[in-house]
Amino acid sequence: MLLIFQAMDAAGKDGAIRHVMSGVNPQGCQVFSFKHPSVEELDHDFLWRTTQSLPERGRIGIFNRSYYEEVLIVRVHPEILQAQRIPDELLNEKTIWRERYRSIVDMENHLHRNGTRIIKFFLHLSEEEQRRRFIERIDEPDKNWKFSLADIEERTFWKPYMRAYEECLSATSTRNAPWYVVPADDKENARLIISQIILDTFKALELAYPEPGAEHKRELELIRQRLVKR
Repeated sequence: MLLIFQAMDAAGKDGAIRHVMSGVNPQGCQVFSFKHPSVEELDHDFLWRTTQSLPERGRIGIFNRSYYEEVLIVRVHPEILQAQRIPDELLNEKTIWRERYRSIVDMENHLHRNGTRIIKFFLHLSEEEQRRRFIERIDEPDKNWKFSLADIEERTFWKPYMRAYEECLSATSTRNAPWYVVPADDKENARLIISQIILDTFKALELAYPEPGAEHKRELELIRQRLVKR
């Protein structure tokens, strides 16, 4: 299973992941956070670096931000696109985002056909609540590390981000990989909603321990008999 979390700064992605997954055995869970791409990553297509971190069979993978950054922050800041070493003939503003949406949907459908269930959460924070949380991060010394001037600079692009999110969610929410827009102003309620969606998905999978075959059962019985004799 792959869980994807996207949101504006201060929406509570880290806290939601920590809270919701606190009851899961860490041996079966992996969390990846994607920051600015490296030089090596820029030498590949935009899906390459996240593909390497997809969960193995039987594990839960969590993306704290994801390949969706490539149609969100990159769209709001087109100068980032210029640094991605994409051939000039492909840098068509009218088609590149539509093509990236298609690539994402194709990949997610491919993963679904091969047994990976994908759940995508957009933690929808209001602009006013973000302002309040930023002030809290400044006023409380223990939270100063969470804040930087870059957060304020990004806040000035609020409307372009909202337009990018709206188009992205509409274009990439599918039956195989749905988006869930979670109201994030109320942290406790947001975490409850996320927890319930994940639980419902697990229940629908009707998971069970594998049944041993006849040969395995005979082996177990032989071993049991030897242990009893000793």
